[in-house]
Amino acid sequence: MGYQVFVLLLPIVTIPYVSRVLGPTGIGINAFTNSIVQYFVLLGTLGLTMYGNREVAYQRDKSKQLSNLFWELTFLRLVTTGIATLLYLGFILLSGQYQTFYLIQGLLLVATAIDVSWFFQGLEEFRITVLRNTLVKIISLILIFVLVRTKNDLWLYILILTGSQFLGNLTLVPYLKRYVVFPRWSDLKIINHLRPTIEMFVPQIATQVYLQVNKTMLGALVGVQASGFYDNSDKIVKILLAVVTATGTVLLPHTAHSFAQGRHDEVEDSLNKSMHFILVIAFPMTAGLAGIAPIFTRIFFGNGFDPVSNLLVIESIVIVFIGISNAIGVQYLLPTNQLAPFTTSVVLGAVANMVLNVPFILLWRSNGAMVATVLSELLVTAYQLFKVKDQLRLRHIFQEVWKYFLAALIMGISVRIFISVLSLSSLVALLGATMYGALIYVIALLMLRPTVLLEMLSSFRKVHR
Repeated sequence: MGYQVFVLLLPIVTIPYVSRVLGPTGIGINAFTNSIVQYFVLLGTLGLTMYGNREVAYQRDKSKQLSNLFWELTFLRLVTTGIATLLYLGFILLSGQYQTFYLIQGLLLVATAIDVSWFFQGLEEFRITVLRNTLVKIISLILIFVLVRTKNDLWLYILILTGSQFLGNLTLVPYLKRYVVFPRWSDLKIINHLRPTIEMFVPQIATQVYLQVNKTMLGALVGVQASGFYDNSDKIVKILLAVVTATGTVLLPHTAHSFAQGRHDEVEDSLNKSMHFILVIAFPMTAGLAGIAPIFTRIFFGNGFDPVSNLLVIESIVIVFIGISNAIGVQYLLPTNQLAPFTTSVVLGAVANMVLNVPFILLWRSNGAMVATVLSELLVTAYQLFKVKDQLRLRHIFQEVWKYFLAALIMGISVRIFISVLSLSSLVALLGATMYGALIYVIALLMLRPTVLLEMLSSFRKVHR
């Protein structure tokens, strides 16, 4: 969780500076061209990242099978990313503008080809990925402040972002020698993985719709500035979502391993605890972000980015929806090999997003794209809950949701009043409003006394006895 927040905090640290140096147009060009290359990255990865994560968790107690699995999936990824790269180069030749930026963004495809993070995640070796990538990201942060000085440095900004991802993936390769050995090529069965990775590819395509298609359609129907406004809002929300969804990254291999050994009670118990943790932080994040959105936008983005404030208020709602769907989908459906309902849920959401996007964007521009996103995420969450209602004790899982919601609502209203009455507009005031909101939420929770809070306090006392 700390690493995911750190990775997404880096753009936030640079946003106040980069937004002022590159302006709305520069930010929009980066968002638009990146949204295009991500489609080819998706094609290159196929469904290998999530599939590989799960399969490594299944095989991690069998060294020979684990090593062969790594080579099989690695060679398959090299083939798929190679095909995706050729198609992307063809697209660049046919594109009429932004060719230089598209070419630099293409470094992400090379980074994808050498990415082995899925292997270490399946082994639950998160420390390896965290430490190496953290150093690379810090270097990229320094380079942005030192080298990106004018609007003409947009290409350099994109190169630093893509290059850091490539170097971060490259630093993981030396650690493989602890776990894998060169195989007997006749033992490898690469084709056997093609069908399941394609099956996993379908929900990956649908998920990518939420991440990229809104920026792409805004750039095409309205302009790159609208795409940039959406992207800036999305970056802020993704930081908070990194906290909420980090449990999914950690618990997918853990749950898959428990499921493979037949410990089904542990699977549900893990989901139950995870869901409570997610909801107790997702609700205040939603309310808090909506409360500070106006002052946050003025301070972090500067002049010309006022539309981002409304986008933050609208998009903050998805923190709760994605938190729930991540727990059900990534922490339960995928580890227990229930790919069909997971795939159906994200496909339904993707279709709904595309159908709603055109009329909503034409009516309300960036706000319309964001409303379409929220409604689509709601559909995904509702469908997944419907499919597991006979497998899980949902009443038990959600019995105290009203406490988190009420405490967060009180906090959000209090923060907005706090900012409005005092007419705050400085960074110190923003930090003060954030701390004030956190205090209100904690007090409200203590008064409502949810079970998860009592368990945390009890555990804390035991540790410090």
